[in-house]
Parts: sequence; structure tokens; C-alpha cells
Amino acid sequence: MADPSSYRPSPGQIPDSPGVYKFRDEHRRVIYVGKAKNLRQRVANYFQDLAHLHPRTRTMVTTAASVEWTVVSTEVEALQLEYTWIKEFDPRFNVKYRDDKSYPYLAVTLNEEFPRVQVMRGAKKKGVRYFGPYGHAWAIRETVDLMLRVFPVRTCSAGVFKNAARTGRPCLLGYIDKCSAPCVGRVTPEEHRELAEDFCDFMAGRTGTYIRRLEKDMMQAAEEMEYERAARLRDDAGALKRAMEKSAVVLADATDADLIAVAEDELEAALQIFHVRGGRVRGQRGWVTDKVEAVDTAGLVEHALQQLYGEERGDAVPKEVLVPALPEDTAAVSQWLAERRGSQVSLRIPQRGDKKDLMATVQRNAQQALGLHKTKRASDLTTRSRALEEIAEALGLDAAPLRIECYDISHLQGDDVVASMVVFEDGLARKSEYRRFQIKGFEGQDDVRSMHEVIGRRFKRYLQEKERTGEWEQPPPVSGEAPHPAQSPLAPDPTQVPSAPGSAQVPSLPDSPQGVPAPATDATDPRDTDPRGDDGREDDGRPKRFAYPPQLVVVDGGQPQVAAARRALDELGIDGIAVCGLAKRLEEVWLPDDDDPVVLPRSSEGLYLLQRVRDEAHRFAITYQRSKRAKRIRSSPLDDVAGLGETRKQALIKHFGSVKKLRQATIEEICQVPGIGRRTAESVAAALAAAAPAAPAVNTATGEIMEEDDGGTS
Repeated sequence: MADPSSYRPSPGQIPDSPGVYKFRDEHRRVIYVGKAKNLRQRVANYFQDLAHLHPRTRTMVTTAASVEWTVVSTEVEALQLEYTWIKEFDPRFNVKYRDDKSYPYLAVTLNEEFPRVQVMRGAKKKGVRYFGPYGHAWAIRETVDLMLRVFPVRTCSAGVFKNAARTGRPCLLGYIDKCSAPCVGRVTPEEHRELAEDFCDFMAGRTGTYIRRLEKDMMQAAEEMEYERAARLRDDAGALKRAMEKSAVVLADATDADLIAVAEDELEAALQIFHVRGGRVRGQRGWVTDKVEAVDTAGLVEHALQQLYGEERGDAVPKEVLVPALPEDTAAVSQWLAERRGSQVSLRIPQRGDKKDLMATVQRNAQQALGLHKTKRASDLTTRSRALEEIAEALGLDAAPLRIECYDISHLQGDDVVASMVVFEDGLARKSEYRRFQIKGFEGQDDVRSMHEVIGRRFKRYLQEKERTGEWEQPPPVSGEAPHPAQSPLAPDPTQVPSAPGSAQVPSLPDSPQGVPAPATDATDPRDTDPRGDDGREDDGRPKRFAYPPQLVVVDGGQPQVAAARRALDELGIDGIAVCGLAKRLEEVWLPDDDDPVVLPRSSEGLYLLQRVRDEAHRFAITYQRSKRAKRIRSSPLDDVAGLGETRKQALIKHFGSVKKLRQATIEEICQVPGIGRRTAESVAAALAAAAPAAPAVNTATGEIMEEDDGGTS
């Protein structure tokens, strides 16, 4: 625990202008970002008597080791910079909202030549028009099905579209007039885009024009005694009306607004947002957060506005935002929203009428969401704290392990041996810091050696980061003696074969029967390297790969795996990191050098947390192992040809029909394929000649050897 007075700046150093400040921990990682109208007054508040600080603020300032600030010219710039830094540094003491589900949107891909209507989730893409979010994907599909009668826009995937264009036959929707079939040229790209834009206009709330136009055309068709056409137009108008009825009118003045409500207790907060467009509720979403900083309702609203509109532009920011409490800098936030929309935005608390009644409904939804979240969420803050305390007590740790790393080995009968590293901070998974490894130090199946290699590689990278930042200095070896691995973790073993430039070394295993050293890094796996490298820059606070040590290392396995992990740490001279293993059979917790396991009660929250960490490591490892195995199974002799990309490989297979026929072709015949020169043709022929042909297929019913007719592998 740091003493805030050790890094407190003198009052004269801090400017009294607007700005943004950052607190960093001892590893130079940014742990909190804040903004202020007056930096001197705001930052000074953090360095008063600890007894007068809020408990969460007290935890933050005692975790921090330094503070720095950046001066800006206006409060709006401070708001924007604060949002940017929170998104970039992901500080642990800032409020971060987590969506309680992934919400589906109705999306129109206006960035394509032939726009497509589809359901989309996740991050928004440039050039795509979004409507929603909706509570359920089926609600979107029902609405789209009704609207395709009037706006027959393409809904098929790229593969279906290309296949229809190739065969000259549209899909089923094209035959039943729910698609204008641009794939076969029934409409021009311009006509189809006009349909898509009309679809967007209707979804945006401009509904009256289209319904009146349909009714007018219906009456005209009836007068001209075109009764079949009049009936179709009547049904089209009815379909649009049913689509509109799916969202009831809540505000009679066709208002475009977002309503935000907050339900909170001492530890957590839940937000609900209703998106009202054209007076109708078009979507709803909810967020939950731990109150890791001392923040009131106004602060929660400000953080919600930053997250909700930080990436939005134009009409995605509504004309009106109704909130339960105004942010401290209401004028600055309103100006920031107006800049993102491009016109004035009203940020206010509803006082009377329909808007106040609707806000009460949103508030009830927020209260229900908070209650449901607290009953369903197994990793609730109180439970997580109790779990970490139980683990610390059972393992004899001095403090609760706030950062836990778990490792698992996965393979299929000794092939495709890989490992995973998952990270839990404060009892929650931190997926951005997950890592995966390929085992390269030896061939075959040996979980103990694999665990030793992975732990050595991970913590060798940690020592390299410490050496780069000057936090660790290599002690000199005893005169006349070669440095022991524990004295010089980064020194190469003289018995090892030199590795490729840029790769580090790890000592060979003392009990290795083959004496094959394990490489410190896996240059073929980008997840096991730091893409930024060592460029001499000061650490800027961004999350680094392998840069932060855990308080507890958990391995999936029993006593042998735990001993291997402990030995790897000892060889690197690292102490102060606890190691344990969780055996699957009886869920026993094994500690180094202990003959008997630690048995936690089945109802223990600590055991439940260890199980979740172990199961997540197993899931992550087996997913990686399966992807590697699938890639290996799909491999082709053409993969080994240098400079031959996927496009030219497909061209070769399409030209000859199969790898077998390509293998029988001459170099001159290969050169006839567009894009294939003589040098590439010679490389292809050499690679296929060196690769052994696949065993012939056999009909198991008759025993007959079948002719090969593959499409791309052999």
C-alpha cells in the first residue's frame, strides 16, 4: 500500500486550468482517469487525510504511485479526452458499463453496391445504417418480413447472391416478390438503392408518406377496375400498418429522444435506456456496473452519456436526452453532444406530462434489472470479495490475490500441443489479457514439461519488461563461476543451440530425459509476443503483454504440474508469486512441496472461483487446439509454396479440378493458368512432387478402390 504523500505534487506545480489527470500504479499502468474544470482544486482533493476520503477513493490513491495531468483549453475538450483515455487505457478504478446482453440491430448495408437488410450484433461498421437495438432478433425478422412486401430489398448473404447471379436464377424470395432480385438484373443498382433508402426512411419514422401513397394508388387502381392490383396495394398498406403497430406510440408529438434511468445501491448500478424515434419506442438496452469509484447519480449519467454517444455521429444522437440527474458540467456535456449530432441537443430532466410518465416506466425497468442482476450474477462484488478472501486464507497468502493467472495444456494424443493463459482481476475475467502458446521445446505428450516451458516463457517476458523499464538489474555472477539461472534469468544457456534473432532463451529442464531446451518465445505465435517491441519509449500506461505479475498462478493439474510451475519460477529467480494447482478428479488444491492437498468446502465461494478460472483456461486452450487441428487437416501441399497466395491457389484448383490432376500437369500446362509465371509453376510442381499422394479412397461396402476427385487437398 503506497502512501499518497510520497507522490503528492506541490500545489504550485498543478495548473488551475481545465484538464484531464491520470493516476498510475507502481507498474506505470493507468488505474484512474478524471477531468476537472480546475485541475489544482480537483487533484488536491485526492491528497487530503485518508480518513476523510470515500473508501473507494482511498483504495485508489493508496494503489497509485504517481499522478500526472494534461491541460486543455475548454471543458468540452476535457470531456472528449477523458472518454478517449478511458477507452484506451481501460483503467480499473473508472466506472465501466457492461452490457447485460448483446443487442441485435436491424442493419442496412448502404456501403455495398446492392444494400442488404439483416440482423447485426456487436460493433457498428462504417457505412451501415442501424435501427434499434431490439430486445429479440425474432422481432426484427417479423418486422422485416412485413416490410419486404412494400420494400423488396435484398436480404441474402454474399454467397447466395453470387450463386444466383452465376446461375441466373433468383432465390425463393425473388419468386414470391419479397425481393426485387437485383442478382439477376430485374432492377438496376440505382433502383435497388432507392428501395433501400425508402426502407430506411420508413424505419426512421417517416411512415405517413408511404401509407398515403399506397392508399392513393389503391383507390386509383380500383377506379380503373384493376382489382387484383388494388388488392395487393391494400395488403401492402396493411403490412406497413402492422409493422408500425409493433411499437406503440408513447409520445404524441413524434419526439426523437433517448430516456436514461438509473437504479443503484452502495455497490452497483443499473441503467436502462429507451430509444424513442417518431414518438415510438424503437429499442431498449441496459447496462450494469460496479461502483468502483465514488460516484453519484449525476456522475453515472455522465459516464453513460460518454459510452452511449462516444462513437456516434449525426442522427444517432437524438434531439433530446432525458435523464434523472444532470451532470456536473451540463453545459459542456450538452455542447459535446451537439458537436456529435451537428445540431442542438436538449439535455434535461422531464418535469411533467407524457415524458415524465415514460421516465417512470424506464426507472421501473432499471430497478427490475438491478434486482435480477443481483440475484443471477454469481460474481457479484460481495461474493467475489468473499471468494478472494477464502482463497487467501486457504493458501496462506498475505493479501487477497487481485490478479490470478491460470494455465492449461491441451492436445489430441500428443499432436497440436498448445497452452492457454487466462487472467482474472478482482474475480472477473479480463479477456484482453488472455494469451495462448504453442509448445515448441519438444515433441510428443508431456503435460509437466509443457507447463514448465509455458510458465518459463511467460515470466521471462515479464522480466524482460522489468529490465527494459529499469525496474530489475541483473546481479553480477560469482567470480570464476557461470551464472546460475536464478541469478541471471535473461542470460542464454551456453549448452543451447542459438535461436533466431529476437528470441530469448530459457534454461533446459534439469529432469529432461532428452535434454532438449525449451525456447523462451514462440516466434510463430503472435499471441506470445509483444508487437510493440522495445523501442526505448517510456511505458505510456497502455496494457502490455506479460508486463504485470499476478499474485497467484493456478495450473490445471495436480502435484507434478504445480512442481513444474514452481521450478520454472525458481529458475528465473522470481519469488513472491503463489502457485497452486486444481485437480479435476476431486477438486483438490495442491501447493508446492506439500504432500497433502488443501480441501476447500464444496460450498466455498473460493473453490467456485478457482473452478471458474480453471474451466475458462480449459475452454480457451481446447478452442485454440481445435482450431490448429482443423487448420492442419485442411492443409494442402500448395500451402508450402512460397509466394502462392489463396487467390492463385484457388485459380489452380479451379483450372485443373483437383490436386491430383494438378500433380499430373506439366510446368507448361501450369503456366497457362492466369497469374502463374514459370518460376511459380516450377515451385508448384516441385512442392507437389515432394508431397506424398494421399491414400486412395476405398468403398467400405464393396472394397473397390475409388478414383480421387478432391477439390483442394490431398
